[in-house]
Amino acid sequence: MATGGESPEPWYLALLGFAEHFRTSSPPKIRLCVHCLQAVFQFKPPPRIEARTHLQLGSVLYHHTKNTELARSHLEKAWYISQPVAQFEDVKFEAASLLSELYCQQNLVDSAKPLLRKAIQISQQTPYWHCRLLFQLAQLHTLEKDLVSACDLLGVGAEYARVVGSEYTRALFLLSKGMLLLMERKLQEVHPLLTLCGQIVENWQGNPIQKESLRVFFLVLQVTHYLDAGQVKSVKPCLKQLQQCIQTISTLHDDEILPSNPADLFHWLPKEHMCVLVYLVTVMHSMQAGYLEKAQKYTDKALMQLEKLKMLDSSPILSSFQVILLEHIIMCRLVTGHKATALQEISQICQLCQQSPRLFSNHAAQLHTLLGLYCISVNCMDNAEAQFTTALRLTTHQELWTFIVTNLASVYIREGNRHQELYSLLERINPDHNFPVSSHCLRAAAFYIRGLLSFFQGRYNEAKRFLRETLKMSNAEDLNRLTACSLVLLGHIFYVLGNHRESNNMVVPAMQLASKIPDMSVQLWSSALLKDLNKACGNTIDAHEAAQMHQNFSQQLLQDHIAACSLPEHNLISWTDGPPPGQFQAQNGPTTSLASLL
Repeated sequence: MATGGESPEPWYLALLGFAEHFRTSSPPKIRLCVHCLQAVFQFKPPPRIEARTHLQLGSVLYHHTKNTELARSHLEKAWYISQPVAQFEDVKFEAASLLSELYCQQNLVDSAKPLLRKAIQISQQTPYWHCRLLFQLAQLHTLEKDLVSACDLLGVGAEYARVVGSEYTRALFLLSKGMLLLMERKLQEVHPLLTLCGQIVENWQGNPIQKESLRVFFLVLQVTHYLDAGQVKSVKPCLKQLQQCIQTISTLHDDEILPSNPADLFHWLPKEHMCVLVYLVTVMHSMQAGYLEKAQKYTDKALMQLEKLKMLDSSPILSSFQVILLEHIIMCRLVTGHKATALQEISQICQLCQQSPRLFSNHAAQLHTLLGLYCISVNCMDNAEAQFTTALRLTTHQELWTFIVTNLASVYIREGNRHQELYSLLERINPDHNFPVSSHCLRAAAFYIRGLLSFFQGRYNEAKRFLRETLKMSNAEDLNRLTACSLVLLGHIFYVLGNHRESNNMVVPAMQLASKIPDMSVQLWSSALLKDLNKACGNTIDAHEAAQMHQNFSQQLLQDHIAACSLPEHNLISWTDGPPPGQFQAQNGPTTSLASLL
């Protein structure tokens, strides 16, 4: 609660000292702090002291109480009183920034925008505040999903930073713009922008931590761009650079020396948040590539770090990181045959979303998609369809939409009597013609779905063509799960056609790959085929061994199936509307059959 450059009266210093003493007490005595600050007005102070006191009261009430109306009233007074006062930037713009934050919290976005615009307009001679307010308004537009306006503002900020000689903050503005262009899928604009950012970052000579944090931001954008495109193999050099970069940052000590240019006074993310983010993109990569034990290892590390951080830091980005990590590890668990744990983690996401409406609105479609995948794993196909249909209604994200449609098509194929709906879906994800997204991985999956349908229809040559296409694409980018699924299905086709040798050539590597992932369903399927193949070829000992393996996998899956369906959280499969339910009724036992899995 600094007093600035005034020569204050002793009464003012005394009241301010008392207020600060009460604010920093342990625990803080906020009521007494507020009383001391309010007492300042009894002395009819000059405008500078009056405005600063209103700002201090507004700030204390906003951060330490639930009395937002009173906080708002004080911040509005601080803003109006300070505007005509010369050389009073710290109070003027802090009041504008905090007041617009409070307006947004009260859903008064239409009040926040003109306030920020006015503050931006009058702050051009104050580089730090001008940049900070531009970032703030761009963030507000982003939260409203008006990415075009946000990108325009970030472009203005980048040019302003260049003019005031801050290449560091110029890079921050440009990288932020690149992030939004990636979200908008404007790839033609992203590539030249990222190239320019790369040059600025490499050429900038300044604080080592700031330089490395720019490199982390730059590399995170590159890695997520590759992963969005389903290019799991191509991303590896970038991911390795990113991991080395975060190791470098963790060995550097934070310099307390402030930058000479006030426009450089920004940090993208705290060092600890960057560590979690790098774990997160590593988990995303491991899951897509099918290294599920590695994904588990990094998820555990990241969640442990998050728990520590959340004890000291209430930043909403930490909850977002936690939800995204859980989303990925849930998909891993469903593959590795840990459905009960996956269901409990889905419930954990529900609890996090109950605490934050914004988090729920950003992750509702993903949550219903995960429930749909869980429903498939426990053979509740009607519920799976309902969950995927809900998720489709809630998403505008093209990659997620394509992922959901691909899984819904697999549900219709299994049900066997939904031909019209199935063909309508397949038309929209035709890998040979006008595929809706550029993702290599999703296009490979669309070929697999076509192969699966042709197999069920007995059109084996057509199925082989589609599956070979999947294999070619999945081998090119190390998509291990798709490779394993395609191999075992091809093995099944060759077995049905009586070509036992070719079938064996497919099923054995499928089994090896599935064990490495590990993918429980493919292991179950492969062991059943190996049992039948060896029996048909007269290999009694191998057939017996495969039968034993199949029995073991069946038992593990059955036990997990019963455990999952007995959990009270299993009732989530019926939730398709509104916010996530808070309480779950206990189940009497599994209500679904495992027959189709065995």
